[in-house]
Amino acid sequence: MKNIKYVVYKEDKYFVSQCLNVDVSSFGESIDEAISSLKEAVSLYFENESDNSAYQVIGETLLGEDVIHA
Repeated sequence: MKNIKYVVYKEDKYFVSQCLNVDVSSFGESIDEAISSLKEAVSLYFENESDNSAYQVIGETLLGEDVIHA
């Protein structure tokens, strides 16, 4: 069993869920559907991954938003 952290954001008409521990993402028409799909995708990822070195333990998290002038 692994503890995962993720972020969910809206892109057009779908919610995108992105795992912060491994490079896996998914989507759904609702937030709950996007999270459920992500959990399934991450489980499948680890089923096929014999080496867990790609898993990154993440402690405290902070979500921020800012404007940059580019």
